Amino acid sequence: MKLRIMTGAAALAIALAGCTTIPSAGNPIEARWVGQSAGKFFAAYGPPLSDRDEGSSTIYSWKGGYKTVRVPAKYAEGADGKRGKQIASARTLYLRCQAEITTNSDYTIRDIRTVNDIPGVNGPSYCAEFLAPEQK
Repeated sequence: MKLRIMTGAAALAIALAGCTTIPSAGNPIEARWVGQSAGKFFAAYGPPLSDRDEGSSTIYSWKGGYKTVRVPAKYAEGADGKRGKQIASARTLYLRCQAEITTNSDYTIRDIRTVNDIPGVNGPSYCAEFLAPEQK
């Protein structure tokens, strides 16, 4: 019985040792930053606000990307190409991004998770627009 338990535990340990963090294809921030040096991230976007150790990992709290954007009013299409009735008021967006960045012992980003992400100018995530812009 003990041999069976030890064999199962050894098999589980071997299986877990082979696991690596693979960035999610649907998350452009993870696809861009997981596996990169945290130093490269902080050099590009500014230093973290704080950090905490959790085992062999360090979790950094970061906030940045402050931007104010004025969105003009939207109008319906009127007759003869004229501007019709107003369908959305003009507004001001105060954009920012906040993230928790988990690194391993050699300062490589293992996970990056957005906190309080808000809609951006061109999509549902300002953090994705700011931290992983589309390459042209």
